Amino acid sequence: MPLVTGSRERVPTPDGDFLDLDWATPYQGGRLAILTHGLEGHSRGAYTQGMARALLRAGWDVLAWNFRGCSGCPNLKLQSYHSGATGDLVNVLHHVEQSRDYETVSLIGFSLGGNLMLKYLGETANNLDPRIQQAVAFSVPCDLKESAYQLETPANRIYMRRFLKSLRAKVREKMERFPGQIEDHDLDQIRTFAQFDDAYTAPIHGFKDAHDYWAQSSCKQYLEQITIPTLLVNAADDPFLTPACYPMDQAKQNPSLHLECPSHGGHIGFIQFNQSGDYWSEQRTVEFLAEH
Repeated sequence: MPLVTGSRERVPTPDGDFLDLDWATPYQGGRLAILTHGLEGHSRGAYTQGMARALLRAGWDVLAWNFRGCSGCPNLKLQSYHSGATGDLVNVLHHVEQSRDYETVSLIGFSLGGNLMLKYLGETANNLDPRIQQAVAFSVPCDLKESAYQLETPANRIYMRRFLKSLRAKVREKMERFPGQIEDHDLDQIRTFAQFDDAYTAPIHGFKDAHDYWAQSSCKQYLEQITIPTLLVNAADDPFLTPACYPMDQAKQNPSLHLECPSHGGHIGFIQFNQSGDYWSEQRTVEFLAEH
């Protein structure tokens, strides 16, 4: 199936790195939806492209951006991306502001990308660009510590192996390019996010350890500050989430935060098609954006 967001643009970042942005702009203005993928995903993944397709049919231009090192090309710096690295979303939004003329911008995030997006909306609530008017997030590990430990359970072992295989490969590539700046802390023996984040994510990105990284980067503490209509959908059967990842209290206290917990959907699953072949998550996103 052809890519929906097939026009790639490489944008330099202020620190000497780059971000790869994939566009679909048949309407050339008016409304733009910006999609943020999950851990070790990319802009051309099935769930990202499915969402882009549904939004295009609803009259939105779409931008799907890649975290550093996720577009198929290694990034230029030792630092990469992490769950709380909202600076690159800021870079994307700044580029859009400088290069395009949109009246309305909506943000849509998946999993880690949803956590990053919600954190951004909370921490910038007092000076958020007024063009950013709605947001939707799916399958978000709002409490990173709880989700990290949940992924250690036997039922999730296959997912943990898959994530760590990809992350290890990126660490090895950086070892070759940055000798002396990154070391092999028994990389092949790492089996959990706690071990990986302690050895690599935290020290590379300026955190004391994994727990400090999780505590500072979890979006849950920012949800009460969100000021634009925001839909958070976490399925009740999501294998990556624990009760701490379902922010019931925050949703009750913040009228801008709409929390939905359907019985089924897993982690970014939500497979219930309409006549157009859209997933339920894609239908719900289009509906929410139209409602608000």
